[in-house]
Amino acid sequence: MPEQQPRLIKKYPNRRLYDTKTSAYITLSDVKDLVLAREHFNVLDAKTSEDITRSILLQIILEEEAAGIPLFTTELLAQMIRFYGHAMQGMLGKYLETNIKSFIEFQKKLQEQSQSLYGESSSQMQSDMWSQFMNFQGPAMQTMMATYMEQSRKMLHQMQDQLKTQTRTLFTSIQIPGFGGDKPTKDGDQ
Repeated sequence: MPEQQPRLIKKYPNRRLYDTKTSAYITLSDVKDLVLAREHFNVLDAKTSEDITRSILLQIILEEEAAGIPLFTTELLAQMIRFYGHAMQGMLGKYLETNIKSFIEFQKKLQEQSQSLYGESSSQMQSDMWSQFMNFQGPAMQTMMATYMEQSRKMLHQMQDQLKTQTRTLFTSIQIPGFGGDKPTKDGDQ
């Protein structure tokens, strides 16, 4: 089966979003619903044709963070900002993406196990079961996640240390005349 083209949403200068599939204006809430439904879409600036999908997704995250219980702590956001422009920026993005995928897989396995134990049930019942499970297992889950995050932090620091070591090794093995690599002889001549 050929892969479908992503749904096209255009953002006009008046800040309105236009869904070309439904030929109707939509809101950020509607775009959030598309994300939740796992529908692939692109948001383009109607005037410049620039892909602004990431910008729209960040707007949705900002609204979610402001509306309810925040997902990101102030310290986490500050740490993320500090990585912009840092040599590790690209690695952090990949690291976060990998960890979120792992967490989603963990959640999926828990749901599959609960379905095998309790049989097929409605999505509301699954949601209720997940909430009950988290209420009973909350402290254990928090401990497990804290341990996981600590291990992840250590792994990231080890990666940083390895990169530093590799970089030092690379640059110390390169002989640049007059720059650190040349050692003077005993009588002061180079």
